[in-house]
Amino acid sequence: MARILYLTQIDIDAGTVRLLGGECERIGITKPLVVTDAGVRAAGVLQPALDALAGRAHAVFDGTPSNPTETAVRAAVALARAERCDGLVAVGGGSAIDLAKGVAIAAMHEGPLAGYATIEGGSAKITDKVWPLVAIPTTAGTGSEVARGAILIVDDGRKLGFHSWHLMPRAALLDPELTLALPPLLTAATGMDAIAHCMETFMAPAVNPPADGIALDGLARGWAHIERATRDGSDRTARWNMMSASMQGAMAFQKGLGCVHSLSHSLGGVNPRLHHGTLNAMFLPAVVRFNAAAESIRGERRLQRVAAAMGLADGDAEGHALAAALRDMNARLGLPSGLAAMGVTPDLFERVIDGALADHCHATNPRLATRDDYRAMLEASM
Repeated sequence: MARILYLTQIDIDAGTVRLLGGECERIGITKPLVVTDAGVRAAGVLQPALDALAGRAHAVFDGTPSNPTETAVRAAVALARAERCDGLVAVGGGSAIDLAKGVAIAAMHEGPLAGYATIEGGSAKITDKVWPLVAIPTTAGTGSEVARGAILIVDDGRKLGFHSWHLMPRAALLDPELTLALPPLLTAATGMDAIAHCMETFMAPAVNPPADGIALDGLARGWAHIERATRDGSDRTARWNMMSASMQGAMAFQKGLGCVHSLSHSLGGVNPRLHHGTLNAMFLPAVVRFNAAAESIRGERRLQRVAAAMGLADGDAEGHALAAALRDMNARLGLPSGLAAMGVTPDLFERVIDGALADHCHATNPRLATRDDYRAMLEASM
């Protein structure tokens, strides 16, 4: 059985941030907690959202860390309760939006966050009592503004996924103008995150033809525009297409992701200073090679369609050409040459493998990875 759900109201165009006040009114949020981070605030990117809330009471939490934590969730909930907020507006990258989803859970549900994690069987415990959320992304990568999930580091140090349709933002305001000042390396890293979403979800074996079509179109947009957006941040056409690719990847990944994300979630939990999108870029070539042995899904050679969407030749049956194209793109974007260049050392491998095997993305890869397989992918990504 295939279950296909697309639930979020999405506005995408320059200036859509101005719709925020009206969206809060439509949803019934009388006093939102605006969740963001200090960098977004300092860069002035938060201000258009605050301007759109002019005349409406609100509070601001700008303590989102680069990898959102349960500690930060508690701090935000405490502020929201002190200010008597009744809803959330997230302004930032995936970290701010995911933190807001954690706040949405914790504000109305008892107990530690880990009890609501997907791998702990907690999804069913997340009810419709969660606070409503409006999401305004300031990067083009995670697509969390249209996704039902969040990734949070809980108190015991694990980086866990939380998934419920109740966590879906009630509105997503995608304004590419908010990404114009994004630095080149962050543009590249978040853009490769979007590309990884599109690639992995298309390769995932679940039946969802609309998601497959959305993923391929998003991949084509992302691959064609990521260099332009990185090279010239003021290129509005490239910024619009990267924001669309990010949104499309997340709309599609209700199918599931795979080994790229099980590895990056785990390694990001072991070392929270590592950027998620950059890790995805590092793991993509090795995972493509690994998946090549299983890329015929329902009689279809999926890597050939991936290559076609990227404007590449079909390549070889073992995925060498596609993996090489990904490595070359990483180099052209100025991303690290591998995990070693990011400070990752082999002594971390066993902990990373433990986490990858337990991650919610592990089981939705088209080819089930063993411990030895993950070790080989880590070694190939160094």
